[in-house]
Amino acid sequence: METIEASFLRRLRIPFDRLRAKQALKKFHSKKRSAIEIVKHSMKFPSSGCFRIDSIQIESELLSLVNQVRSLSPKVILEIGTARGGTLFAWSQLASDLVVSCDLTGPGYKKEFYKNLPPPESNCKIINLQGSSHDPQTKAAIRSSLNKQSVDFLFLDGDHTEIGVEQDFNDYIEFVRPGGLVAFHDVVQNQPYPTNQVYYFWSKIKHKYEYSEYINSANQCGFGIGVIKVPVE
Repeated sequence: METIEASFLRRLRIPFDRLRAKQALKKFHSKKRSAIEIVKHSMKFPSSGCFRIDSIQIESELLSLVNQVRSLSPKVILEIGTARGGTLFAWSQLASDLVVSCDLTGPGYKKEFYKNLPPPESNCKIINLQGSSHDPQTKAAIRSSLNKQSVDFLFLDGDHTEIGVEQDFNDYIEFVRPGGLVAFHDVVQNQPYPTNQVYYFWSKIKHKYEYSEYINSANQCGFGIGVIKVPVE
């Protein structure tokens, strides 16, 4: 548990952490960035404290996914599971119109900073929502945020139980356009926690679709990304 002194010092650093994050973002946006540069900044953005941005991913896997999503020239991206904003950073560099990201916890001090993640020349809007993805009110908020726009790419990285990821898939695939992509994180069978059960749902559905898997090593523990393409009717 954080001590009173540590909490006070953390709050005292907020203006400095915000300034450092803004400077780092300005530097990143100073020139056109490659996919690998986007991924490296998603993995560990040069910010700290309340403005820390990173992602628990394997670089090669995330790079493969970013390249696939980039090939869509996506307008709208929906993400279930914001965590510390690393993948949100990546999607903000790829989507031209809108990124909606939902998590159980709110973005806190980073909320306004997140809005500035897209490149200055982009018209992309960032919307952060707080709530359980399984709550009908959260789904209604996502629907409202999308404002009848179809999703080009849906990233599922929230509830990792088999039942939970299945519900997220069934609840949110309706927003994805034909030909769009749905990606799942942590699809390898060997996982560090018993509640990481995405593999079991992924193994049941992947062969029903055109799919890709990005797995760095056959023997790895955790991680792995699976992607399906929504059929074009």
